Amino acid sequence: MAKLKKTDAEWRSELSDLAYKVTRKHGTERPFSNDNFPKSAGIFICKCCGENLFDAVAKFDSGTGWPSFYEPIAAKNIIEKTDKSLFTQRTEVLCFNCDAHLGHVFNDGPQPTGLRYCMNGIAMEFKEDKSV
Repeated sequence: MAKLKKTDAEWRSELSDLAYKVTRKHGTERPFSNDNFPKSAGIFICKCCGENLFDAVAKFDSGTGWPSFYEPIAAKNIIEKTDKSLFTQRTEVLCFNCDAHLGHVFNDGPQPTGLRYCMNGIAMEFKEDKSV
């Protein structure tokens, strides 16, 4: 399946200034600014392309101010890439379908994985499962 490709002008016209800065320019939103999602069954999808990213059951309160998850819905839906910006080495998380910057993953999360996918809330939308 081909990746979703758009011009910079198309992304700018479709996204808010903050969503564009975060997803297309690898920015970071302020903590505690976009973690106000419902606490119900559902999935978190990419704001740019609608790719399924995280199930609400994998969300936990990390105390960091960013939505955190212990695993993605499917490893194939994300890309993990070395990020050496800000004078440190981290693992960046991108949407597989459109290369949107989502956040970073760290090795200080809860079991069962021990991972903390620390995501920018502005990079995702919540799709509630109304069948539950």
